[in-house]
Amino acid sequence: MDSNFSASQFLNLDHCEHTSLFDQDEPVWAAIPRIADYLRDKLDALKGERLNGEIHERAIIGSDVYIGPGTVVEANAVIKGPAWIGCNCTIRSGAYVRENVIAGDNVMLGNSSEFKNCLLFNNSAAPHFNYIGDSILGHKAHLGAGVILSNVRLDCAEVTVRLTDGGKLNTHLKKFGAIIGDHCEIGCNSVLSPGSLLGTRCVIYPCTHWVGSLAAGETAKNS
Repeated sequence: MDSNFSASQFLNLDHCEHTSLFDQDEPVWAAIPRIADYLRDKLDALKGERLNGEIHERAIIGSDVYIGPGTVVEANAVIKGPAWIGCNCTIRSGAYVRENVIAGDNVMLGNSSEFKNCLLFNNSAAPHFNYIGDSILGHKAHLGAGVILSNVRLDCAEVTVRLTDGGKLNTHLKKFGAIIGDHCEIGCNSVLSPGSLLGTRCVIYPCTHWVGSLAAGETAKNS
């Protein structure tokens, strides 16, 4: 991985309409603290209908929420907002979409899953019992059931990224979960510690605790 950790190493920005969050001269995680301001400005500038698609009468939708055409929001889903949900998404029953969540098109936000201050690229999926906080999921990234992207250190110190050469890089963020590159597959019940970076097409085996950086195309599993 290049030392600057630019977004293009992990993500194909053609599969996200929210590309102004990224600066190629900065590490990819610099987009995470920008989500709140970006989303507020985008919602303030919005004209026309905010709630499109098929929204069940027992779904709970906050006032600062946009839902695109073709999206289905099932009964008992909660979208607190601010949130921007793209077209043809599925928000399953029991999903809890908290503050500052952006989902692209054809995204699956699953049952009993919690989302907070995160960006999900087109066609990504967190279908069952997941936690995604202060994180980015790339195009066609998939989380198996029970996958947790932990976003806060136990000592509440600033999150560091563990480099492949054994060094550490301070992100200057107190809350930072993971960058999951395009086409990654994370097996069921795996936990990714704060500051995890996965390049494109990585695979994490089920029940793995992962810490650090994984280069594109690599696989990690418990020994």
